Amino acid sequence: MSVSGAGRSVRLLFGHIRRAGPTVAAPARCVSKPASRPEPIEAAEEAVSPTFVNRNPRNLEQMALAVKERGWKTSWPHREFYHRLMFFRSKLHVTAQVFSSSSPDPVVSCSTKEWAVKKELASTRCVAACQAVGEVLAHRCQQAGITRMVYREFPRTYRSDAVQSFRTAMKEGGIFLSEPRRKYIGT
Repeated sequence: MSVSGAGRSVRLLFGHIRRAGPTVAAPARCVSKPASRPEPIEAAEEAVSPTFVNRNPRNLEQMALAVKERGWKTSWPHREFYHRLMFFRSKLHVTAQVFSSSSPDPVVSCSTKEWAVKKELASTRCVAACQAVGEVLAHRCQQAGITRMVYREFPRTYRSDAVQSFRTAMKEGGIFLSEPRRKYIGT
């Protein structure tokens, strides 16, 4: 490359700079504008079906729309519930269990047979034991997300102080011992 060739390239470079015009110093604070968001493209597989069916039974229970098994009117205990609370007192222990209508196994349970409950009690069958089982079961139900359940006791055992203290402990723990009536939509 000759000197005249190098000079020519320098002149071209300065020519481009002169044509661009005088540059303005950038302000101290940069002003930026947000990037425009592209419009979402609705794909056919992402569209919500107009005949959508909610298949989560817990949502339907809480809205009182889930189906309750009716059973026979003459059967005891009645089968029309989402969750049922059963309370038992034996000669030695107190037990409370919450059953779901869809399963014969208890969902949540508490008993004075449990070491953590038994070590805090003087007796495993007294009124204080029933109250302690009610408090622990209410806390476990709250953790499981069960706040409403059916509790039907035989009339003769309902009047005892132990059962009343158990019911009071459950209510103070934030548990409603009745369920909402089932709503029938479109009938």
